[in-house]
Amino acid sequence: MKNSLLLKSTLALALATPLLASAESQLTVGTGSAVARLDFRVIVPRILFLGVGTGAATLATNTTIDTVTFDFTATPTAVGNGTAVASAPVPVRVFGNNGVITLTAATVGALTNGTGDTIPWTQITATSSVAGLPSPAIPTSGTGAGSAVTVTSGTRVTDRTANWTFSYANSAVVPPGTYGTTNGQVTYTAAMP
Repeated sequence: MKNSLLLKSTLALALATPLLASAESQLTVGTGSAVARLDFRVIVPRILFLGVGTGAATLATNTTIDTVTFDFTATPTAVGNGTAVASAPVPVRVFGNNGVITLTAATVGALTNGTGDTIPWTQITATSSVAGLPSPAIPTSGTGAGSAVTVTSGTRVTDRTANWTFSYANSAVVPPGTYGTTNGQVTYTAAMP
């Protein structure tokens, strides 16, 4: 019985202890003032966000992979005529809070149509609506990542949005097919110290 009472008392004291450990206090009797201090902390994690296409809309993970399509079905006589074709603008957002951010683009090889025909990545370029958020060049020599570009902000906090417009040079007549059924994906990577 004594052990049970002791255990209950110990438990009650342990639960009440956080209530006793509150902010500083000072009791003054008579004239004068009383002082109590309170410390504050704001904890901010390191954040890095890259959104390209649909994923640029909100600062959240979005697994949608958009497709940029250059379709010559309606204008077959334009194939290979040397007149570049532009895509619709693709929204992009880069957000980070720890300094300079670099962007790279990577592929796993030339665009193919599944039957061995290819279109090199040199045929596709991108321009940005904002100089401070340039599109990195798509690597032209097969696999791997291309040269990095720097996203500028002037401070350690970067929050840049832009539209990237892709262009297909259309400088050669190629065999029929849907190119990009193999090796049609570009992976963009943001890096921050």
